Amino acid sequence: MSEAGAAEALSALGRRGWTLGIAESLTGGALCADVVSVPGASAALLGGVVAYATSVKANLLGVDRELLATQGPVHPQVALQMADGVRRAVSVDGTAADVGVSTTGIAGPDSPDGQPVGTVYIGVVTPDASSVKTFHLHGDRDSIRAQTVSEAIRVLLEMVAE
Repeated sequence: MSEAGAAEALSALGRRGWTLGIAESLTGGALCADVVSVPGASAALLGGVVAYATSVKANLLGVDRELLATQGPVHPQVALQMADGVRRAVSVDGTAADVGVSTTGIAGPDSPDGQPVGTVYIGVVTPDASSVKTFHLHGDRDSIRAQTVSEAIRVLLEMVAE
């Protein structure tokens, strides 16, 4: 579904005249790469940020430091704040992206904070709504990352489809 779903999401963004920013942690740029693989992606995609380190989530995306300190980087509110923050991080000429999508989670093989491997949160913020979806994915590291990309595209499409 990845490329076809990305094409559908980009088409829906285009119909609305909305732009997109992508913030990634566990997917490490794979989501942005899937979106960029669609010809014409530049009509909607302004950019992406790989905020793998917790401090980058705070410094670049504006995720609340206290939230990160008390809950850690794998938390639904972190996903929501990442999705909101990337809109500003990829702004062009002072205009923020209309939509932000984010991924944060634990792909394994180990869990540094005790949450189960496969715990994933995907955040989406649009001019009309915001949402965080929780996933408990199964498989090895590569499989969890690939599933996260597919789910992020699906959730994005749900949020921007008319």
